[in-house]
Amino acid sequence: MQSNILSKTLALCLLSLAAAAPASADFRAGGFELVHTVPVETALATPDLREPCIVWSEMFDAARHDIVIAQFYVASQRGARFDSVIEHLAAAGARGVRIRFLMEERGKSASDAATIERLRAVPNLEFRFMEYGKLSGNGIIHAKYLVVDGRSAYLGSQNFDWRSFAHIHETGVKIDDDAIAAQMQQIFEFDWRAQGLIAQGLAVARAERPSAAATHGNVYLVASPAAYTPAQVGDSEAELVSLLGQAREEIEIQLLDYAPLSYGPNHTRPYYAVIDNALRAAQARGVRIKLMVSNWNTEAPAIDYLKSLAVLPGVEVRIVTLPQTAQGFIPYARVIHSKTMSIDGQVAWIGTSNWAGGYLDKSRNLELVLRDAAFARRIRELHRQTWDSPYAEPIDVTRRYPKPVKSK
Repeated sequence: MQSNILSKTLALCLLSLAAAAPASADFRAGGFELVHTVPVETALATPDLREPCIVWSEMFDAARHDIVIAQFYVASQRGARFDSVIEHLAAAGARGVRIRFLMEERGKSASDAATIERLRAVPNLEFRFMEYGKLSGNGIIHAKYLVVDGRSAYLGSQNFDWRSFAHIHETGVKIDDDAIAAQMQQIFEFDWRAQGLIAQGLAVARAERPSAAATHGNVYLVASPAAYTPAQVGDSEAELVSLLGQAREEIEIQLLDYAPLSYGPNHTRPYYAVIDNALRAAQARGVRIKLMVSNWNTEAPAIDYLKSLAVLPGVEVRIVTLPQTAQGFIPYARVIHSKTMSIDGQVAWIGTSNWAGGYLDKSRNLELVLRDAAFARRIRELHRQTWDSPYAEPIDVTRRYPKPVKSK
């Protein structure tokens, strides 16, 4: 049965990859493997990077006693390549692996109800909803990660969504490092316990954190929000500002959304200057900045802040629009969703957070920092591939951009 499922996964994962050669290798640095989703029917081939449908399936097949998964929402489609990934997860549960799945309560509206029920029917799988805002105040579980047997893990921009495995530009990292996997497991256990307390109407104590959590070494994990992140895991928001402050030559960033704004009550957008100030300070020091965002980032007032960055010397902003497929419009797809950064060709950042208020200060997100030149160069190459593609256009500061069409 396992061989049949694996064969089906391989077939589905390679289906429709006309623009990309089948992966003949993988890109690793120590115990860390860069993983990438190439949107089908684009020219963004990455044959040295494996796809998440293969990586996730292998991880589920290797599980012996425990799998934990945290996601914002879930959505599958019968016949999609992601469908077979769920089959591998179900096979793990059927052979006795304990599975816990934690999903954001506010992600229900984006989810497919049939997928939720399908997951709940998996043997040995416990599915819980958590309203993270009751913990942090207007935040969500935005992290997309999983941990297997407390020893291997995955984090990245891929949602538990069939579109993220075929129709969206996504970047993640497989982690075979006991210490970092254990930290990710701790974060999950903290949130799992917090969900139980919130469900009972009980208060959740803020995490006891040292004055300076671990943000040293060649590779380390950071997470948000700091108040509810276990000790010894660094704060994503503070570390991002610190890294931007250390840049000397060039910063290259790829995001779905960038805005120095938060989502507040009554549809307000309070100012959130933390990241924007750090980028502008880097520019003032003479650091070159290449910021690439999706065409979903063109609504006012966010577009106006992007324009205000683009007029600064040494700052370039490009907006990426991916073409629709031959099958026609797909809602909430055909977009770049990766959250990556390279600094001076020496430091790589791979995460789950958009760079806007409410994400690194209020929501659960995880990021991996790699002080590894080879990894940083590969992230830079991945950035430049899209940057130099026909899908990316320099922002026009005189243009009034139309409202992006995400659904019909």
